[in-house]
Order: sequence, then structure tokens, then C-alpha cells
Amino acid sequence: MRLHARSLILGLLLGSESQGRDGLGVSELLPSCALFGASANGVRVALARGVSAGLLVSPRRGHYALGPGARALADDVGRWRELSGLMVDWSGRWIAVHMRAAPGIPRPATRLRSRACSMLGLAAFERGLLLRPDNLAGGAAGLRRRLGALLPAGVDAGTVFVLDGLSAADESRARTLWDGERLDAGYRETSAGLERWLAASARLPLARAAKESFELGRSAIRRLVFDPLLPAPLVDASARQRFAATVMRFDDAGQAIWRRFLASGRHPADPARPPVSLAMEASR
Repeated sequence: MRLHARSLILGLLLGSESQGRDGLGVSELLPSCALFGASANGVRVALARGVSAGLLVSPRRGHYALGPGARALADDVGRWRELSGLMVDWSGRWIAVHMRAAPGIPRPATRLRSRACSMLGLAAFERGLLLRPDNLAGGAAGLRRRLGALLPAGVDAGTVFVLDGLSAADESRARTLWDGERLDAGYRETSAGLERWLAASARLPLARAAKESFELGRSAIRRLVFDPLLPAPLVDASARQRFAATVMRFDDAGQAIWRRFLASGRHPADPARPPVSLAMEASR
């Protein structure tokens, strides 16, 4: 799957923020996006449109940073490094969100609402009612704030409340809304793949290492961003913790590679050639 220039730009700028930088210049964005087959003209068009949409700002000529339109999503995506602080012990209660029927919601807004619910680990229990274990720091009030921040203005976030006292049958059904075995397998398999890449990365050409670290890191971070953060025994919490630690090490290594790549000023040999494969962007 080929990444659009806008998605690349947002990902690169989010990465620059994690390094304490206030954005990137066009001279850095062009060769970076060229690694993935994006043309210089396409990048410049995406930058202009991003500024117009409020996703980007240009504090000075030729320099870009994340804008207010991308701030809420970027902040929530950036929470992946804080997993241990995002969860509390599970008492067995549930957080529920009742989504009221609202005919006429534009399709883009519907997609954004679905994405926000997925990022918060909410799963459909029945029509209009979504659940997740009440094991997130901040409880229902915190989830309500995060859900509202992720939704565009005018889109109803529904009614968020704590649910307790389910029947034995409903309790059993609620615990099967997520595929815990699949999540556990994903933790183990992705960790092993990242470790293999790290072990071989020193032998890769710089441009290839930059491209592959972006692809693999983005895919792994996406897993954490959309991880439902279920408590044990619904998942293997220790496997998730080990996976998160591996992703952090991989991200640190990838950031170091990208600092070298940006400092080198190198362009790929054939920027017009499309990449062989691309991972899903972390926020989609």
C-alpha cells in the first residue's frame, strides 16, 4: 500500500516532535518523501493543502510543523510510549458508550468516529452500545474527554458511563468481543520481526535503513495505538509489555537512523520508483 504525501509528511513531523524539534524544512521533507516514491511537486501540493486545512503550520518560510487540526490526534497517537501509565487494575466493571442514532452524518465523520472508538479499545456489544473494560486511568471521565477530542466539531461522542452488574451470559459475551489469542500472537510475532531487523540493520545502506525503519516502526506503533489495552486475563499483559519495550527500542534506533539520513542530505537513486511495500500509517 502506497502512502500518500500528506500521510508521510504528518508521520515525519510527528517523529521530529519526538526528537524535540519544532518541525522540518522542505529540504528535509523532499528527500524523505522521495524514499517512498512521492514526487517533489506532490509533496509541495500536500504541504500547501495541509496548511489550508489547518493540519500544518509554517512558522517561517520553507519550514513546517503540525498544526492545530492535527494536534489532538497527534497527542493521542503519542501516548503509545506511556502504556504503563494509561492502565489501572481492572475491578471487573465496564465502560460503556451509547451512540445515539444520528441520520445524515457525513461519511468522513462516520469514519473518524469509528477510528476514534477503535483507538480507545471500544467494541460493539450490541447496536449503538460499545464496551471496554474499565481499566484505563481516568475512568469514564477520561475516556469521555479523549473521545471528544478525537472527534470533529459537531459529531456526537455519545453517552459515556460505567456499567456494572451484567448477567453471567452478558458478562461472558462481553469478554469475547476481542480476539485475545490473536492479540497475543501479534505481540510475539511483531516483536520477533523487529528484533531480527535490528540485528541486521547495521549492514543496510542508510537510505534503505531509513525507509524500512519508517515502514516497520509505523506498522508496529499502529499496533500499539490501536491496541485495546485489555487487562489480564483477556490478554497476556506481560507479552504486551515486552512488545511495547521492543517497539521503544526500535523507535529509538529508527530515530537515530533518520537523524543520520536527514543530516546526510542524500536523495534516493531513483525517487520516482514506487516502494515495494508500505505499512499502514499509524493513525489510520
